[in-house]
Amino acid sequence: MPSQKPGSNSSSINQIQRLLGKYPGRTLLRLGAALGGLWLANTCLGMIWPEPDQIATNEPKTNVVAKLAPLPKNPVTVLLVGIDADQINDLSNQAAPQGPANADSLILIRFAAQKQVEILLLPTELGVVLPGAPENQPLAASYRQGGVALTGDVIAQIVGLPEGEPQRFVVIPRQALRSLVNALGDMNVTLAESFNSTDNTQNYTVSLEAGPQTLNGSQVEQLVRYRSDPNEDAGRRHRQKWVINGLAKRLRNPRTLASLPDLINQLSSEVQTDLSQRELLSLAATAIRSSQFPNLEELPLAPRAGEQTLRQLKSDLTMPLWPQNSADHHSENLDLEGRDLEGRDLESTDSNGNDSD
Repeated sequence: MPSQKPGSNSSSINQIQRLLGKYPGRTLLRLGAALGGLWLANTCLGMIWPEPDQIATNEPKTNVVAKLAPLPKNPVTVLLVGIDADQINDLSNQAAPQGPANADSLILIRFAAQKQVEILLLPTELGVVLPGAPENQPLAASYRQGGVALTGDVIAQIVGLPEGEPQRFVVIPRQALRSLVNALGDMNVTLAESFNSTDNTQNYTVSLEAGPQTLNGSQVEQLVRYRSDPNEDAGRRHRQKWVINGLAKRLRNPRTLASLPDLINQLSSEVQTDLSQRELLSLAATAIRSSQFPNLEELPLAPRAGEQTLRQLKSDLTMPLWPQNSADHHSENLDLEGRDLEGRDLESTDSNGNDSD
């Protein structure tokens, strides 16, 4: 073994002391804490931002969807009103009839944890009695006359909803629809026929060819607004179903999950709603967690009588008219911020933590 030169040990000790300072024990503790912090931070980052391909190539998983918001503990019914104004606060809709916004579409959506989303498209041409009106008016006129409050009350009476429903509402103008479609990505549809129309009074043009189509937000707006004549409301509802299914498909795309909070934040300034951002995320998570696509229904209408423009429901219907599984359809006013009115916490997964997908 080679012999060490005298003083070499003391020289090494002096170098260590210069590196560690006057109190080497404290320095070592600080280094250990720093290394531990780096390890913990790296671990947390890996949990919050997984590898991109983990989201891009797999179906939505419970742990991914559950990060959005807790699911509602009880069913929630939302009234969706699609108006013909370009923006919520527009003084004129630049449509027909001109003036305040009209309701082009009226939709009830029922969300329930671990269950299929139920959607009812209501006939805007249904004849109803409105306060102060001398004769029957189309259901769509309820929004123009009394806003979402009157519209919700009239629809609840027509359908036979329990007291307190619908619990929430969303009013979507044309700009918000375009923004939603553009944010989720172009929509693929196959059109059985061409749709071409120009209305200079409304500054409105439809130009869609038959066959497979990839539609952006403006083209989707054309599709949901198009009517070949003023009485072709049933055909327009049918095309609205295409769009609803297309949006549901885009929403279930795993790539969409990470962008949902930003998308909802963006749309919050373009729509009118009493849903908070967390409530919207909760309902989005409920839709994504379902293993089935939404079930779309319409109310059965009696045949037109002669030249009448207003429609009536079939006479042999029993209440409630919707949803089909009305046995478990009960009304409990909910606080989707985290509790229902009895103070119970909202659930985020089933009792076993299993994914329904």
